[in-house]
Amino acid sequence: MDNSSAPRGTRTGFTTGACSAAAARAAVVGLVTGQVPETIECVLPNGDTVTFAVQDGVVDVLQRTAHAVVVKDAGDDPDCTDKARLTADVSLLPDQPDHIHITGGSGVGVVTMPGLGLTVGLSAINPVPRRNIEANVRIAAASLLDDVGLSVVISVPDGELMAKKTTNARLGILGGISILGTTGIVKPYSTAAYRASVVQGVQVAGTLPHGIVVLTTGGRTEKFVMDEFPHLPEAAFVQMGDFLRYAMSAAVKAGLKQVVIGGMVGKLTKIAQGETITHAGRADVSTALLADIAIELGAPPDVCEAIRNAKTARYAGERMDELGLGAAFHTALAQRVIQTLRARYPDSFDLKVLVCDFDGRKIAEASS
Repeated sequence: MDNSSAPRGTRTGFTTGACSAAAARAAVVGLVTGQVPETIECVLPNGDTVTFAVQDGVVDVLQRTAHAVVVKDAGDDPDCTDKARLTADVSLLPDQPDHIHITGGSGVGVVTMPGLGLTVGLSAINPVPRRNIEANVRIAAASLLDDVGLSVVISVPDGELMAKKTTNARLGILGGISILGTTGIVKPYSTAAYRASVVQGVQVAGTLPHGIVVLTTGGRTEKFVMDEFPHLPEAAFVQMGDFLRYAMSAAVKAGLKQVVIGGMVGKLTKIAQGETITHAGRADVSTALLADIAIELGAPPDVCEAIRNAKTARYAGERMDELGLGAAFHTALAQRVIQTLRARYPDSFDLKVLVCDFDGRKIAEASS
């Protein structure tokens, strides 16, 4: 799959799971033939067959072990695991014919909290990549499995450092990266990957005894709400970004008792007006809604009309601040958010909305 000529910013890459499967298959070929190949075909979870370059192939004939590395190419995705060396070490299990034991080595995280669909205490190799690794190993091993089993250890040099740039520690995955990928393909700037991480974060929050998830739209709002809830563990906080719909649905499914949303005026206005995906490109902010709030609070007609004709929600907040109505305005907006969400998620959980300014200082809050 050569997409090297794709327009800049659109070139796809391969997941850590696909690269792990390719490395494992290459190492097994080495065990069977006595030599690790320089390239290896690998069947991806989506059914595509892709050829990967293989590095550092080594076979120890006496020990009956083999070693192979596939370097991850993330395409144009700004992925912290780009150029990671997905490494497979394969050895025989003499007394376990047809059994394939897959585990993580150095640089692959260990699951320490429930809620991820993975077994606590085991390596963070997700179910689809795990099945894909096994499928490729079985293709390469063929009749060898009639007599023996195989141990496959996936490791990632510097994986622990890479993991510091991910949310793994917050999700309870410690010591390295996760082996991920449901298709084998990494799409540039993948919203799907971020959306999945939001859902996963809410699921983890649902396993905590606190019964609460605190959703924020970004790093600044998260810092703000963390200061407001110092007693909560980090895993209770999820940066949902623009993916309100997916975060809220996950909260319902997880049976959470309370959902807190921390945000600033722009994103909160979009939520109040009924947008479930709050990305700037999806819909304009409803300054008419903000003008209506200003009218209810007794703002002068010229100010209300200026707010209605403005391009940003921030303008409304600034004008209401000038009138000494900033706190009341933002409180009313928070109440509108609760009304909108309560209509969509009746009796699912208690709601609280916290509003901060652009410096991360608290302005207002409202509760259901």
